Amino acid sequence: MRIAVLGVGLIGGSVGLAAGRRLGAEVVGFDPDTDHLRQGLELGALGRGEDSVAAAVDGAEVVFCAAPVAALPPLVAEAVDATGPDAVVTDVGSTKRRLLAGLPEAAAERFIGGHPLAGAETSGVAHAREDLFEGARWYLTPTERSGGVQYDLLQRTVADLGARPQAIDAESHDRLMAAVSHLPHVIANVLVQQAAIALAEESERLPEVGPSFRDTTRVAGANPAIWEDIYAANADAVAEAIGDVQRRLGEAAELIRGGKKGDIGEWHRAAGDDRRRLLEAGMEGGALLELRVAVENRPGTVAEIALALGRERVNIEDMALYPAADMRTGAITLWVAGEAEAERAAEIVRGLGHGVSIVGGDE
Repeated sequence: MRIAVLGVGLIGGSVGLAAGRRLGAEVVGFDPDTDHLRQGLELGALGRGEDSVAAAVDGAEVVFCAAPVAALPPLVAEAVDATGPDAVVTDVGSTKRRLLAGLPEAAAERFIGGHPLAGAETSGVAHAREDLFEGARWYLTPTERSGGVQYDLLQRTVADLGARPQAIDAESHDRLMAAVSHLPHVIANVLVQQAAIALAEESERLPEVGPSFRDTTRVAGANPAIWEDIYAANADAVAEAIGDVQRRLGEAAELIRGGKKGDIGEWHRAAGDDRRRLLEAGMEGGALLELRVAVENRPGTVAEIALALGRERVNIEDMALYPAADMRTGAITLWVAGEAEAERAAEIVRGLGHGVSIVGGDE
């Protein structure tokens, strides 16, 4: 298997390490910064480096575009144009709507957006790790034009890197990232600004900050160039999330100002319960059950099923495609963890008009 990595930093380098060591893939890289390329080769994240996108993606089955958000549209378009008809091109950026809107029509079938929820406080290929994606959620954003073969290949590759792929539509992805990724950076920035103002206004030096402040503001000011692009690419969703927080902060201020201990304590406990549920989400498992889905061979079927399951938070642990000899019909096999989840998945897929049977369950 040949994989191309375009952009050799923390994420791109970690993709290269995992692909080479876990998949036994040949990893070819490109980066406009030759120092990054050299470091990737020295680290073993790349088997070979090239001086152009076209040379790097030549013969690649999967292409990972790991550039900053603002640089992705032209990079993805160039990669799609230079790859073969069966290859899949993906990215690792944290916003999707603007990227998809800026791509040429020809890229629709072979580009499938991706976003691993993995990273570190450090950046650069020198800090790349083979296990960076182990157990991490990796969102995939297919569209109705996405090729089934391409989606199947990308999903299996991401899973083999150690991640947990899940389909989600681009708009939902960007709203979700605004709430759980982009907004925390905004809040961290505001908190440190607030503390700095308070310190300047005090006549005596304030006590050293405690661990709560350090934990909450850990990401403040992180990589301004990258975050400037992210905020710009997801401006409406981030601004909407900020507005929601402003409203909730106002409600919290009124609650605390009211001084009713029982109400304040319940608010605090409820936040703890919400946090626990959020951290535990997706951790439930069970034996893998096989769902066999009979489908017509038409564009977008795989994406339709994957997105429908993703919207209902049913995770596809693995999948395989089996086209019929006449190429007019076929079957999709999905593996889902736990009998209850498998039954729920079957009902969702039946609701799309497909026949489903569960192997190893009650049906």
